[in-house]
Amino acid sequence: MSFASEFRQFAMKGNVVDLAVGVIIGAAFGKIVDSVVGDLIMPVVSRVFGGLDFSSYYLALAGQPAGLPLAEAKKLGAVFAYGNFLTVLVNFIILAFIIFLMVQQINRLKSSAPPASAATPEDIQLLREIRDSLKK
Repeated sequence: MSFASEFRQFAMKGNVVDLAVGVIIGAAFGKIVDSVVGDLIMPVVSRVFGGLDFSSYYLALAGQPAGLPLAEAKKLGAVFAYGNFLTVLVNFIILAFIIFLMVQQINRLKSSAPPASAATPEDIQLLREIRDSLKK
């Protein structure tokens, strides 16, 4: 088997295609969560903590003067940008919670759905009919 055909066979397996679809949907879903966190949740959290931009909280590690915006402080040297980390952490927690709820609902739907009766293969059905007709 050539390398190209082996790779094609691997790439067309159901799990690989499902994973690719999941990654693409996850990336798009991640952008939605980023927007929810950055545009809706973090402004409320920022307001609670004094009205400052939460993502711009940092500790200067290179002796930068206090009060500089994060971008300017980074230009002057190393900074410990803990506010940005906290924003990403909140992002992750929300995303994990939403995925948990989705998986929980899917499992609930699977358990409440009646089991699908497996259709009897045609050859088995024919053999049963022959058996039943021979019994008569």
